[in-house]
Formats: sequence, C-alpha cells, structure tokens
Amino acid sequence: MTDASSSAPLDTIDSRAVRQATILRLATGLIQGLLLYGLWQADKSKVWPATQHEVYAAFLMVVLFVPFVGLAGVSALRLRTLAVWKVVAAILAAGLGAYGVWSGDPAVQGVDGLGPQTFLAIAALVFIGHHLVQPADMERRRIARYPTYFDVTWKHGVQAVLSLGFTGAFWLLLFLAAALFKLIGVDAIQKLIRHEWFAYPATTLMFAAAVQLTDVRANLVRGVRTVALTLLAWLLPLMALIAAAFLLTLPFTGLEPLWKTKSATAILLTADAFLILLANAAYQDGTEKTAVVLKWAARLAGLLLIPITVLAAYGLSLRIGQYGLSPDRIVAAACVLVAAGYALGYGIAAVRPGAWMKTLEAVNIAMAFVVIAVLLALFTPIADPRRLSVNDQVARLKSGKVTADQFDYVALRFDDGRFGRKALESLERDPNPAIRAKALEVGKLDNKPYASLLTAAPDRFKKTKIYPKGQALPKGFVDQTWNGGDEPTCLAGYLDCRALLTDTDGDGVAEVLLSYGQTFEIFKADAAGVWTKTAETSMFCGDLDKALETGDVHVAPSAPAQDLVIGGKSMRIDPSPSCAKDGGRTDAVIMSGVKR
Repeated sequence: MTDASSSAPLDTIDSRAVRQATILRLATGLIQGLLLYGLWQADKSKVWPATQHEVYAAFLMVVLFVPFVGLAGVSALRLRTLAVWKVVAAILAAGLGAYGVWSGDPAVQGVDGLGPQTFLAIAALVFIGHHLVQPADMERRRIARYPTYFDVTWKHGVQAVLSLGFTGAFWLLLFLAAALFKLIGVDAIQKLIRHEWFAYPATTLMFAAAVQLTDVRANLVRGVRTVALTLLAWLLPLMALIAAAFLLTLPFTGLEPLWKTKSATAILLTADAFLILLANAAYQDGTEKTAVVLKWAARLAGLLLIPITVLAAYGLSLRIGQYGLSPDRIVAAACVLVAAGYALGYGIAAVRPGAWMKTLEAVNIAMAFVVIAVLLALFTPIADPRRLSVNDQVARLKSGKVTADQFDYVALRFDDGRFGRKALESLERDPNPAIRAKALEVGKLDNKPYASLLTAAPDRFKKTKIYPKGQALPKGFVDQTWNGGDEPTCLAGYLDCRALLTDTDGDGVAEVLLSYGQTFEIFKADAAGVWTKTAETSMFCGDLDKALETGDVHVAPSAPAQDLVIGGKSMRIDPSPSCAKDGGRTDAVIMSGVKR
C-alpha cells in the first residue's frame, strides 16, 4: 500500500502545514485574549478565581505565558513533546505566580502582590526552557548541536521583537482611525477600542498573526538577525577597549571612587552583560567567517570578564559585610554567580588553543541550565530573597551588630512580604524593651513613610538659615522621620529653608517655624517629643530675610487669632489640623538611618 501523502507534491504538503499552523496560532491568540478578558472581568466583579488570590495569580501566569510555547513550537515540535512541554510550562508559571502572591504582603491583594520581577522571571524561564527543548527535539537528541540552539533562539528573539512592533503598529493605526473619524463626528471606533472585550483578544490575535507571518518568512527574519548581529559585533572592539581602559585606570585612582558610587556592582555586572552579548554577536554560531579584529576582541572580552566579575563580587561582599543581606543584594549575588560562570568559561575559551572561542558553545549551553536553576531558587522557598534577608537582618539585630534604634523595622513591615510581617510580629514580643517598642510602633503604621523622608539626617538642614542667629534646631526635630501629611513642605521638596525659633503660643517653649517662601509652617513637639505641624502663617510682604536679620520678632494678639510680627509687619497665624494619629506617635516614627 502506498501512502497518499508520500506521493503528494511537496508544495501541497508545505501549504497544508502552513494553513494548519496559521489556524492553530490564530486560535491560540484568540483564546488567550478571551481568557485574559475573562480573568479581568473576574477581578473586576470580585468572583472566583479572583476571590482566591493565589489561584488567580496562577491562572493569570498560565494564560499570559503558556500560549507562547504553542506559538513558538506549533510548527517545529513533535505533538507529544509540545504537549509535555506545555504542561511543564503551565506548572512552572502557575507555581511561581501562586508563590509570588502567597509570599508577598498579605495586605496587598490579588496580582497587585506580584512584583515585575516575577513576570520577568517566568518569561525568562519559559524562553530559556523552550530554546533548550525545541533544538533537542528537532535533532532527537538530549543536547543539540550549538548552531541549532543559536539559530532557533535568535530567530525567535527577532520574531518576538518584530511581533511586538507589529502589534504596536496595529494599535497606532486604530488610534489614528479613531482620531480621523472623530473629526467628522463618528466616535464608534474610539468607543470600540476602549472596551476590554475588544482590546484583549485583538492584541493577542495580532501578536499571533505576526508570529505566523514572520515564521512563514523565516529567511527574512534570519536576514534581519544577521544584520543586527553584524552591527552589534562591531561594537565589541569598542566595548573591550572601554573595559580594558577602565581596568588599567583603576591602579591610579584606587577603588574608593568606585565604592562611593554605591552602585558599583550593578554597573560592573552591566558591563559583563554587554561583553557577553557582544562576544556572542561576533561569534554567532561559530561557522561564519569572522574578521580578525573581532576574533581578538572576543578573546580580550573573555579575559576582561574575569577581573570585572571579581570586582563586582568584592564590592558586593563589602556591602553585605557592612549592612547585611537585602533582597537586592541577594539578587545581585545570584547575578554575580551567573557572571562568574560566564567569566570562567569565556576566559578558558579565550586562551584555549584551536578554533577561536570554541569553548563558548559548551559554556552557553551549560549556563542556560544554571540560569534556570538560579531563577527557580530565587522565586521559590529555596532561596527567596525576602526570606533570606529577613533572617539575616533579624540575626544582626539579635546579635547586637545593629542597635534597636538603627534597625530598619519599616522594611519588615512594608518591603519584605509575609516573612517581614511575621518577623515584625515576633519582634513585638521581644524581651528587649527597646526592640519591642520600636516594633509595636511600626506595626501600627498604615502606610509606608515617604522614602525621601526616611532619614531626616542633619545634613538635610545644612543650607537652612536659622534665626535668631547662633541658635540650633532641636535634635528631635532634625532626627525625626515624617510620615503622612505633616512633613515640612521645604523638606519634602528638597528646598532651602529658613528656620525661626520662637514661642508662638505663650507656653514658654519655642516652636520651629519653617519658611519655604514668604510663609511659615509652625511645628510643635508633643509630650512624647514628636513634632507635628500645628499652624501656618499668611504671606509676608517684603524682604523676609532682611526683616529676620533685624531680630524684631514677636507675637501680637489679634481677633480672632494671633499675628506673627517680623520687622514691624504682621502675618496671620492660622491653626492647621495635624494628620498624625494618636498624638502623632504612630505617624512620626524615628526610624533607622542605617541602609539595608
């Protein structure tokens, strides 16, 4: 018996495969959009699964990311492999999404508890995982040849960029159409594109269509990829020269200027990333003829990765030794670990005899698995940065490395999710009364204090003119951290202030009057030593600085309130209600100046 398909013309088989891929991709895009709209409606109406936040996050991550497995693999993967990989990707996305919500702040509900890092991590895991699975399935091997990894990965990367651009252009055309028709009084298109039931399916359908169009024109995509990589490759000599010049300059400048930036590790790791990217752009799949200058630049880049990564690791270790672990430092440590793997592998490739940088191929494949392992550890209980950070910071507090007054309780309350809240509750029962009092104080806060005001250090008032001359601002006022609506306007706006110390209410104790222009805000300390805004003045007409220089300041009674008289000119004092709770004790908390 003869197989009918074996005798069919090749172009007929190809056209049939293209039609099937088109239908499957468009159906995938449409279904994804409808499911996203359904999840949006559930969240809006507060019905299941939106009522169970972890479940809702799991569904959302699956609907967002798993369809891309189908879009990328529908015409390349065997059906069985595609089905298994979809299930694995769904479990991965659902698990990380649910854990992201569960481990976050219990007060933040739904997907609002998911940070952008969770979305990026799932996207990276699905992308890297798919480009380990598809080349291996295409060659029926556990580990495919490097050119296949290169071809599939870069092809899909270019496809994704082009498809996003196509989808953006689609929406620009819709907005243009809405604007044109509105000119003649027709607003139907404008109303249509505002509806979520149209926006979600239309967006995902257009993206799927773009993937299919670029897949059918695979040679054109490869052409775009070749042009992009060629342009990037010729940036490698410049980047290698910059990195080498930087390292050669360090012995003359020392490391102190580097550490003073407080972002040295991040900048060094960024330099690592560029060197790795550009070296790969020059190498490509290892089969292309490459200019000699690019070959030597790639070898130099491989060697430069080692000292740059060592510097990044050293800078991070100094920071951790000084301030302990924080979520950002734990993520940075993971990045240093990955960078160290690349640096070691590329360094070996640079000096190994034989075909130039050949070892780069094995390093890239191995590091793909390492990156997957690191991401899974960071976004699961294995090495959750918030959990590790909380444990380390509390241990530093208990050991005395950080005093009760210096410890950052606010981070536990608002930044460290479930683990931070639990640790703060434990500190509220701590036998140390100073720790217990601070923990209880922060536990009552409803909102995180303004980040710009967390450390109202004395140098914030360096440019403040204080009157009468020779006086100093009260220490409690200078050290106080403000929360809510009672912070000084000039402090919140980073403006230069005038400060006047005078008794405005006749109790014998001077208040602090701060001026950010021609008016004053009046601040008074309560019995607990917490400063709050109690009043403000009307505008001063004239040269306020000159009037203050005279020293002629007093308060004069006037119905129905009082006047502040400076240099013979009056300013009405109007009482101002305080935003503080419980006498300001829970909103004006003196927090740590120690960085985490």
